[in-house]
Amino acid sequence: MEKKYKLNSHVIMKKGHPCGTNEWIVTRLGVDIKLKCVNCGREIMMDRLEFEKKLKKVIGDANEAE
Repeated sequence: MEKKYKLNSHVIMKKGHPCGTNEWIVTRLGVDIKLKCVNCGREIMMDRLEFEKKLKKVIGDANEAE
């Protein structure tokens, strides 16, 4: 299964964030991926390989949801 994600994509990670959600928005792409928590707004960065291991599902584009 190939997982397609791009800038502003909503993604669900395998492990939840301490604030209680596992939904994130992709805010930066490159060697490192920057994610913003949908619930609390915390931003984290992780390398692309780690991100692809922890990625569970791509929901869609954040702009489409509005």
